[in-house]
Amino acid sequence: MDATALAFLAAGIGAGLVAIGAGIGIGNLAGPAMEASARQPEVAGHIRLTMIIAAALLEGVALFGMIICLLLTLKA
Repeated sequence: MDATALAFLAAGIGAGLVAIGAGIGIGNLAGPAMEASARQPEVAGHIRLTMIIAAALLEGVALFGMIICLLLTLKA
């Protein structure tokens, strides 16, 4: 295999891992947040705001990983 093929392979595997990681992270974030909102409805707004901020940060990391994979593909 030449270097270009390995770069494309690494970018594809990396993009898949980034997507899987972001999905698992948001799943681990949303489940307990919904449980907390159900147990204490009076603080549901604060919990939802915190969850949205954390999800945005998580998606930012995922977007950064996708950009790295895209750059790896374009460099090859």
